[in-house]
Amino acid sequence: MRFTLEEIARATGGSAFGVPVAVDGATQDSRGVGDGMLFVPLVAERDGHDFIAAALDGGAVAYLTHQQAGPGSGVLVDDTGQALLDLARTARSRIAGPVVGVTGSVGKTSTKDLLAGALGTTFRTHASAKSFNNEIGVPLTLINAPDNVDAAVIEMGSRGIGHIATLCESASPTIGVITTVAAVHTGEFGTIDNVAIAKGELVEAIPEDGLAVLNADVPLVEQMRDRTSAEVLTFGANDAADVRFSDVEVDAELRVRFRLDSPWGRLDVSPATRGAHLVPNAAAAAAVALWLGTPPELVASGLERAEMSPWRMELLPTRSGATIINDTYNANPTSMKGAIDSLKAMPGIRKIAVLGYMGELGDDERALHIEIARYARDRGIEVLSVGTELYGVEPASDPIVAIGILERGDAVLVKGSRSAGLETVAAALADA
Repeated sequence: MRFTLEEIARATGGSAFGVPVAVDGATQDSRGVGDGMLFVPLVAERDGHDFIAAALDGGAVAYLTHQQAGPGSGVLVDDTGQALLDLARTARSRIAGPVVGVTGSVGKTSTKDLLAGALGTTFRTHASAKSFNNEIGVPLTLINAPDNVDAAVIEMGSRGIGHIATLCESASPTIGVITTVAAVHTGEFGTIDNVAIAKGELVEAIPEDGLAVLNADVPLVEQMRDRTSAEVLTFGANDAADVRFSDVEVDAELRVRFRLDSPWGRLDVSPATRGAHLVPNAAAAAAVALWLGTPPELVASGLERAEMSPWRMELLPTRSGATIINDTYNANPTSMKGAIDSLKAMPGIRKIAVLGYMGELGDDERALHIEIARYARDRGIEVLSVGTELYGVEPASDPIVAIGILERGDAVLVKGSRSAGLETVAAALADA
């Protein structure tokens, strides 16, 4: 969105300095600054104020600062992090159409991508980039929305109780989607009940004339209907779901086709995602789009053509005819089992799971890693650990050498938490 320095100063309670200019969008990363943008220096492990000069050289026309007015144009504020949230509220006030918040233990990003595809057939839609879902990513998503946007899809992550409530203060969602609640990030939340409390903060933020979209197959999610006065629409395989999927078919390349029944009729859907475990995310996206009046046939085509974020169930062919499944963006026990099931569903004889560390599992992390290794082996899948002994096997120092020669029809799943950095392993296997 376009803001003048004076508009930024009013939104943040700051003081403008330098030559009056207007900015188009914002970033906190001096390496990713574009011409005409606002640079927001945040203080974390490194102080973003040290990179103001680099941002100006890279094309930024103004910046925020809570130190002192410096060269060029900018706004002096009390705290740049809080100013980013404050500016996001102003950006949100300019969006007249629906703003959809998406959260859950797993499936947030794919649901966000699918929903952006479905809504984009009817509305000028803006969505979070990649997994920009925290106190930095959410406000930047709002600030970087086009001025003429009709609808926005905002992914919301959480590191603890109260976090999503804070994000909702900036985003003011009119629709909330809860993908699922599972034992993920229990190292931070403690219990799955606390996970449900935190995720349900999105439902509580939805206005009375809005919509809560809940997973009917997960009791902890379905029970969230008691936390809102908004209309509730459920999705799932459950016969009681308002938007119900069935007859799921998966082809040799993990492309999925299924039937979707809803109050708006019956659809045959083939979403852009791969793997049967992501079908509920497509159903959730369809529920929102249908409720907002998107014609059913456009919902189906939008789901099929959606642009998906990278490193999520990507199929990479090799010269030998083997297939690498690059699912390296993140990992937890729930998504691990879904990806392993997809690997098992592929044709061929030799199937290998290259597994990295699953983070934020707390005191149960060893037991949960062992459980995943057992889950894979019970399905006839070789397990190769990289960078961690938690799976109960000696980690491979060179997974490419450990796997050896891949032949036509072989399939390899590469998956771990973001910190494991296994995307390089997936790329190396594809090039081997």
